[in-house]
Amino acid sequence: MTLTLSPDEARRIILRAQGFLGSDGRRGGAAAALRRLGAVQLDTISVLARSHELVAYARLGAVDRREVERAYWDDPARAFEYWCHAACILPIDDWPLYAFRRRRLRAWKHRGADIPATMDKVLAQVRETGPVTSADIGGSKKGGAWWDRSDAKVAIEWLLNVGDVVCTRRTGWRRVYELTERAVPAHLLAEDLSDAECVTRLAGIAGRALGVATRADLIDFLRLRAPEAALMDRSLLDGSCGLVPVHVSGWPERAANAWADPAALESEPRGRHRTTPLSPFDSLVWDRARTARVFGFNHRLEAYVPKAQRVHGYFTMPVLAGGHLVGRIDPAREGSTLVARQVGVEAGVSLHKAAQGVADALWEAASWVGCDDVRVERLEPHLAGPLRDALAR
Repeated sequence: MTLTLSPDEARRIILRAQGFLGSDGRRGGAAAALRRLGAVQLDTISVLARSHELVAYARLGAVDRREVERAYWDDPARAFEYWCHAACILPIDDWPLYAFRRRRLRAWKHRGADIPATMDKVLAQVRETGPVTSADIGGSKKGGAWWDRSDAKVAIEWLLNVGDVVCTRRTGWRRVYELTERAVPAHLLAEDLSDAECVTRLAGIAGRALGVATRADLIDFLRLRAPEAALMDRSLLDGSCGLVPVHVSGWPERAANAWADPAALESEPRGRHRTTPLSPFDSLVWDRARTARVFGFNHRLEAYVPKAQRVHGYFTMPVLAGGHLVGRIDPAREGSTLVARQVGVEAGVSLHKAAQGVADALWEAASWVGCDDVRVERLEPHLAGPLRDALAR
């Protein structure tokens, strides 16, 4: 018999799975958070901080940013970079599970894909000289558009995609590429999984990380193509991925039938979390349709929208408070001042409670990134008084 959950029950299970409810979510620091989440998305945008740092901050509070870097890029490797939901940091133990994707990408070469002739030369250079950055092998072409990369850069990225080299650390923001056989532990390299085995195990990881997930949520987490989604469907139906069916009574009909980790259903999620802004690339909110379904919150990243057409701001961060998304902050930094370019509160949210939560979140974030002042530029008129008073307190 399929268990039926209310939307609130599903939401709280999701929050616990994502590390926001319960003490387990804070144990083990950033490294444990990465294992819990299964994937942390990377992005080049850095406003308040880079997105991968914001993911740890949202769950752990003012964690030392050097600890976050060590959790992701350390020696020996604890994580590696590869394609999951997007370009992501992934636990090193999951290296064998992405063999299905490496095999598929490698097959493109044999179908006449446009692979630079320099690939073998670049691979030989890595083998001979050891870890390299893109600058060591030629980097981007000078002049032209910013995306105009050299053949050497295209080659090293191709080698990364097919698994001949791997990135397990960065210097600054540059990837450091190393031979996979030298960077990935031998026992992980020895695992030889079929496509079905890879997808089955990854579906379980995605389901546990999301808490309660529809088929579409799982596919989006892993960005599966149709043949791989069919493999996942089989693992869901025969139970081999470890997830069980649930029904969420208040979700839209097409999304009401979902999947969950049975361990997550054994106890009621308890606890509270502090008010915190979320990166728009945080796995709690990275899927816009899921965010609307779970939280009733419509959000999109407007960084690539022309400035005059933006509604909420360049890098708008949803604000999580009391288990709900209550508002939005568009942050920036000017010297030692954290600037909120724009602040908004969702309809139906108590202004005074939201204002205090937003103020606390702004001051805590300011301290975390080394700012000693907070300034708000644009906000809805009815929020001005409460937020001004809360910031002063």
